[in-house]
Amino acid sequence: MRLSRIRFITNFPGKPEMLRYTLFLLAMLPATGAGVAAQEPAYMLVIKDHQFQPTEIEVPAGQKIALLVKNNDTTPEEFESTELRREKVVAGGEQITVYIGPLKPGTYEFFGDFNPKTARGHIIAK
Repeated sequence: MRLSRIRFITNFPGKPEMLRYTLFLLAMLPATGAGVAAQEPAYMLVIKDHQFQPTEIEVPAGQKIALLVKNNDTTPEEFESTELRREKVVAGGEQITVYIGPLKPGTYEFFGDFNPKTARGHIIAK
């Protein structure tokens, strides 16, 4: 039955040209960049000695960003922000990516849930 369907497609008038045109367009997609998502600007945040470094990050308002959080400690930490509605654990010696935004201009607090007294900082959207 499959063979008869293939014969029908290839024997149908006008189909080979349409099939070639479709295949050509599909082959051109990677060359034009269509379907490729734009990359967000990335900002690095490091956890060392149960503290975030830097404690202040300035980002553009109105734009989605990627926040790379690297934990240089041997123990896990949790990046958390109630204002940003983000919460993600970073294992010791590991790195995560937290996508944020687009943000309105303002200051957004974040903290380490496992060490909230020492692991604190904020993001300023301008």
